[in-house]
Amino acid sequence: MDIDPTKILVRYNVQKEKAQTPEDMAAEMYPKDEPARTIAAAIFEGEEDDVVEGLEKAIDGGADPIALIDDVLMPGMKIVTDLYDQGVIFLPNVMMSADAMLDGIEFCKDQGASPKAKGKVVCHVAEGDVHDIGKSIVAALLRAAGYDVVDLGRDVPVDEVIAAVKKESPMMLTGTALMTTTMYAFKEVNDRLLESGIKVPFQCGGGAVNQDFVTQYELGVYGEEAADAPKMADAILAGKGLAQLKDQFHKH
Repeated sequence: MDIDPTKILVRYNVQKEKAQTPEDMAAEMYPKDEPARTIAAAIFEGEEDDVVEGLEKAIDGGADPIALIDDVLMPGMKIVTDLYDQGVIFLPNVMMSADAMLDGIEFCKDQGASPKAKGKVVCHVAEGDVHDIGKSIVAALLRAAGYDVVDLGRDVPVDEVIAAVKKESPMMLTGTALMTTTMYAFKEVNDRLLESGIKVPFQCGGGAVNQDFVTQYELGVYGEEAADAPKMADAILAGKGLAQLKDQFHKH
């Protein structure tokens, strides 16, 4: 029986591909040059000390702290979020990486870097709701994506949310609710903003919230996952309005 060697090779490559670990996949995406490669690996592994050590060496070698944020830390974090989007790694991995990367940014700031934020986002947990894990994840992912976050905390009265939006003029407002009894505060926030003539996109998410509820009010855009927040902010930055955001992020 004749055996086609190309078929064996194809099958071998497919099996090899399937056997790739997340670490292998990340390693293929790391920059080739040092210190960017070592720092990217430390971000992926969530090793804060290694990130800072790599940055320290780079700065001692004459690297510019602001360039390290833009050219090393941000691309390193993008590898992590890309793998998350592909379903290769999970949210706890992303959070560990975000913490390590944010420690790196703080270190660069201490060395004189003053990075320019891509935009400002106000985050809060609905009035009456004390569950803030979702909001904390949203805030961390937005910061890791280069946004300035004004975190109002949990159980935030509607008045405080409106006051913060008026004071900060953010590009986006986010709200999370884990209890069905508290999500109705979002409708009130929406109405009060409209009364004030403020048409800021209002990303709403959390266990209690679903798309049907969020589509009932004009400013609401449903964020099914915390990782949608930076994508939504990026879309706003790219010039997308409310209707386009709903079209992009809502399931049809």
